[in-house]
Amino acid sequence: MPAPAAPRRRGRLPLVLAAVLLLVLASVGLVITRPGPVAGWLGDDAGSGPNAAGVPPDPAPSEVLAGPDSNAPVPTPDGVRAALDPLVGVAALGDRVNVSVADVITGQTLFAKGADDGTVPASVTKLVTAVTVLAARGPGHRIPTRAVAGAKAGEVVIIGGGDPTLAINKKGYYPGAARLDDLAAQVRTALGGTPPTSVTVDGSLYSGPVYGPGWDDDIPTGGSGGAVTALMTDGARTDPGVDHGSAQRFAEPDLAAGKAFARLLGVPTDAVQRGTAPAPAQAAAGATPAPGTELGVVQSPPLIRLVDVMISESDNLVAEALARQVALARNQPASFDGGAAAMDAEVAELGLPADEMSVSDGSGLSRRNRISPSLLTDLIRLAASPDHPELAGVFGGLPVGGWSGTLNERYRNTAGTAVGAGSVRAKTGTLTGVHAIAGLVTTADGRLLTFAVLTDKVPGDRDTAQPALDRIAAALAGCGCG
Repeated sequence: MPAPAAPRRRGRLPLVLAAVLLLVLASVGLVITRPGPVAGWLGDDAGSGPNAAGVPPDPAPSEVLAGPDSNAPVPTPDGVRAALDPLVGVAALGDRVNVSVADVITGQTLFAKGADDGTVPASVTKLVTAVTVLAARGPGHRIPTRAVAGAKAGEVVIIGGGDPTLAINKKGYYPGAARLDDLAAQVRTALGGTPPTSVTVDGSLYSGPVYGPGWDDDIPTGGSGGAVTALMTDGARTDPGVDHGSAQRFAEPDLAAGKAFARLLGVPTDAVQRGTAPAPAQAAAGATPAPGTELGVVQSPPLIRLVDVMISESDNLVAEALARQVALARNQPASFDGGAAAMDAEVAELGLPADEMSVSDGSGLSRRNRISPSLLTDLIRLAASPDHPELAGVFGGLPVGGWSGTLNERYRNTAGTAVGAGSVRAKTGTLTGVHAIAGLVTTADGRLLTFAVLTDKVPGDRDTAQPALDRIAAALAGCGCG
């Protein structure tokens, strides 16, 4: 294993962080900007024109949150304990409430309760997925979907590269996504006068089960998850026009995408089957494209934008696709097991305590996942560090309390939480009996803290558990805690 790039949790980030933190955070829109609508962040708004590279620029975000003050007083552990002790022990959260609170600039631990204990994180897992894929692939990486000539005359093979946002046409669910109709146009040009006669779907990039270990029985058909395949359109949604959230998914997303591609090529859908692309061969002069010849390729949006979508919408199928990108980058099988092993290795290589994490998927749907609150606060601090600017993209999609994403309706009308509106920026997680939140909060004095609260033995439902979690974050926002 390479030498750790950062000290273990009880160490401190370099003091230079205090001087450059504002620049790092501003560059990704952390605490000073509102995360834009997904369409805007994907460069698909009507007012954005393409730049010299043909990629529409991101719109300028609007100001929402005040910037952190590096000279603001640091809360004291005693002050934070006095504010949080009455809140972490409430019955609504059950008898296993594990918490970590730290100062972002100094790294000082301000509150710890079961902070090093592995806890079921639910969708908070996506923070680990985001950081590891940004580290492994880089923010600018794009995922290709390719078409090549098949072994038989007229056969077109579409090769899934793992882009879950691929659309059929301009009416796709994810604005700015690569499109099958563009790919089909390239194929027709490459084939010249040769009509395509069949479509083969090559999803061999992924291996293993299509449903995750530890997933609840209703997840495959419940609308929040689905089969994980290397080729799919619109996150496997049967209707890309549905609103955000749960949606009906194709049981076989790869074949559904292949049939959509066939229709665009004028090929009967009964001429679609699974298979593998042939190895490239030499074509005879003047002959049709040789088997394996590339006929076209389309590219996903940059990975940083996929991370933004994953976090802002808590998109589970995007998360599983990104976990497999970590696996591919580390030469692991693109499977649930391979993704989990690669994420673990990436966390260790970043110098974080990987022994405080054990995951089975990238989305957090698995009840086998365990992550400690202190690992999450370490991870957030590392992402804000000037030593790792490639990780700063994790912050762009973090929902803002009372404003956006999964926190849009929270910190508004619940007693004891209003002060968190506009001050809390965090990822949430929910499974039956499991409720979690982790992110950042700006105190009343302007100090930036990172926090994680994980509970996995909640006796009631979200109507009582979520307000209890929100009161904890709001207490940090509302106090100087000196």
